[in-house]
Order: sequence, then structure tokens, then C-alpha cells
Amino acid sequence: MDGSSGDLEYTTSLDDLADQITELAGHLNAANYQWLTLIAEFDRRCGWSDGKLASCAHWLNFKCGLNLGAAREKVRVAHALDDLPKIAAAMSRGQLSYSKVRALTRVATSATEDLFLMIALHGTAHHVEALVRHYRRTERRGELSRDALQHSNRSLHYCFDEDGSLVVKARLPALVGAAFIKALDVAAETLQESTESWAARRADALGLLAETFLTSGATSSSTADRFQVVVHVDAETLRDDSPGRCAIDEGPAIPAETARRLACDASLVRVVENESGEILEVGRKTRTIPPAIRRALKFRDSGCRFPGCTHQRFLDAHHVKHWAHGGKTCVKNLVTLCRAHHRIVHEGGILVRVQANGDFSFLRPDGREYDSPDTELTRFYHWNDLSTMHTAAGIPIDSRTAATRWQGERLDYDLAVQGLIQSAKRASHVAAETRCA
Repeated sequence: MDGSSGDLEYTTSLDDLADQITELAGHLNAANYQWLTLIAEFDRRCGWSDGKLASCAHWLNFKCGLNLGAAREKVRVAHALDDLPKIAAAMSRGQLSYSKVRALTRVATSATEDLFLMIALHGTAHHVEALVRHYRRTERRGELSRDALQHSNRSLHYCFDEDGSLVVKARLPALVGAAFIKALDVAAETLQESTESWAARRADALGLLAETFLTSGATSSSTADRFQVVVHVDAETLRDDSPGRCAIDEGPAIPAETARRLACDASLVRVVENESGEILEVGRKTRTIPPAIRRALKFRDSGCRFPGCTHQRFLDAHHVKHWAHGGKTCVKNLVTLCRAHHRIVHEGGILVRVQANGDFSFLRPDGREYDSPDTELTRFYHWNDLSTMHTAAGIPIDSRTAATRWQGERLDYDLAVQGLIQSAKRASHVAAETRCA
């Protein structure tokens, strides 16, 4: 079989063609398992985390061309297989497709793995998906009685600690809690930096949620200034990092580079003082980026331009050459960045350059460029390479390995779900007896 459709038409029988398709499906299943194993290990070792990408899913999106949602699902399944050794082993032998495994990892546990695996081996992907839906629906029925109890026990308390930090303790119904966690995770993705712990990123995300509500939820323009953070910085300090004032209003000092990042895309008020600090003149508050230019940037960039980033919300306009250094506030001198990458560019030593064609390049501190992924294959793989690799690894795969064993019989979903529920209850009782022993 050389891959030529013309040769296949005359030299390969339909039975042989079917066997080759099913055998290759088994090899692809086994290869997919190996790929997921690599992804899980890569994520555990934070191989994607150089401070520039938000997660392993973003790295897969950037380097492997996966849709971001599909990439997140690949990472989830890769880690879930660690707790389901029998399902993982079946996939490694080429017996289970990714479609089946993806569905199984949503609900299967060590207590229900055997029954789920048996049905997955004998049924189609449709059977597996349907069983998962029935099982989850049954689980939800048992949880309905807990919803009222959760609602009546909801509460939120807060107090200030000795160091001035705010300490918050909340008890939320499951649905409200899930929405809260989802909002935190989405907000954290816009702020995510590898040098910070997940707990710290969630704390930052909670601040972003408050900032977002104060911006969009406040209807009175007369109170808008209440929601602003004011930073005082001397012009000389902003321009060349010379000694001078650079501090939050009634707060601590901040680095001049941080002030330059904020000044890229903020409201500015020019204040003239004499040598004694007396105010001589206060100018009008103006936006650094006029609305017309912001609309042009949104049309041109459609999100963060940093290589590999997919964020399209909470964006800043970055001056390639800062206006404090003589750079113009024009579309050619501006590039759209998300909050995390805007911080990295200013405070992480990343150099942005405008190329001759008007595009932008991003250089690391050592001068290396953040390149887009190479779309050209470095090597042509023949399908037989998979067969050779698996044979060498002692994984026997033939035309029957991945073929569904279903013979057309009806699957009794109610009986299957009952068996799964009983298995889960037995495991729960055993765990409770072990804790009490």
C-alpha cells in the first residue's frame, strides 16, 4: 500500500482495505495514548511555562495547531488517565479510541472503571456517550435534595488581618460556587504568569472581577473617579528612570518601568509644580489612546499580538517606542497586548520591533525571536512507521484490535447505570470503613 488512490482501486480488495483501515485505527489509538502521556508529563514538568504562555493548552494551541478548547480537553484527558490505569492500558494497546476515552474520563472512577471499560470495549462511541449521560443524570437526581440544604447554609464573612490584609470566608451553593470558580479561572487566564502560584493568580483574578464590576456595573459617571487608582510620577522619572517621585496616591512607591506600562494606555493629568511643590497648573484629564485609534487597533489586531496568545479581552495598547521617549501615539507605533504580556514586555526585558511590512516581532532579552510555529513538516511519516514502532514496543495490533465488538444487541442503560451506582456505593462504604478502622 503506497498511498496512491489509483493503485488502491485496482490492487487492494475491499476486505483488505477494511482490514487496513481498522488496523491503522488501532495504531492511531495507541499513538494517541503515547501522545497524551507525553502531554501529561510535559504539563507536570511545566515545559510550556516560560512566563509567556498561560497554560499547557495554550502551548498546544500555539505549537500544535489545536483549537484552544480541544487543547484544554486533551490536557484534561491526559491527566485523568493517571487515575484510570485499566482504561489507559486498553487505549495503549490500541483497543479504545480517544472519543471513547474522552467520554469515560468525565465520570469513571476506580470503583466504576471495570464496568465502564467492559461496555466501552463491546459498544460503540455512541453507546459510551449515551451511558455517560444516563449515569450523570442519575447522579444529579440524588443530589437534588442537597440543593435546598446548600441554599439555606450559604454565607460570606470577611475581616481584616493584623497586617491589613482582607480575609474572606464563604460558603456557597454548588452552582453559585461553580460559577464563581469559573469566573476566577477565566479572569486568572488573563493575568496568568508562571512565576506566581495558582492561589496568587486567583487572588489577582478576584481583584480583576471587582474592577470589572465597578467599571461595568457603576452607572453614575459622577462617581467614576472613586474606582481609579492614581499614580504620581515625575516626568523625568517616566522619561529616563532618573530619581524622582513614582508612587501610588497615598501608597507605596512603584518601579518607573511599571509606571511606563501603566502610562501606555491610561488616563493622564499633567500637573505643573514649583520647586516648593506648590501646584501651578492642572491640565485636563485625557486618554493616552484616543477612541478612534483604539477602534483601528481592535480592527487590525483582533486580540493580543504576542506569539501564541489567544486573549481577546482585557487588552492594553502598548507603545513600541514610549511617548515619554518621543514615540508617537499612532497605529504604526502601537500594538495590542493582554495584561499579562504587557507586563512581561515592560518588566521582562522583551523588545518589540516594527518590521518593514508593518508587522511586529518580539525579541527575548538574549536577542532570540519568539517565532510562530513552523508549519512545514520536518519529516514525512508513512503509516507503516506506527506499525513498526508498536511491534518493536511489543504492542500487537491487528485489524480486530480497535474494531467494536458490538453485534447489534440492545444495551440496557438502566441496568448498566444501576450496576455503576452499586459499584460506586460499595467503594464508598469500603472507604468509610477504612477511615473508621
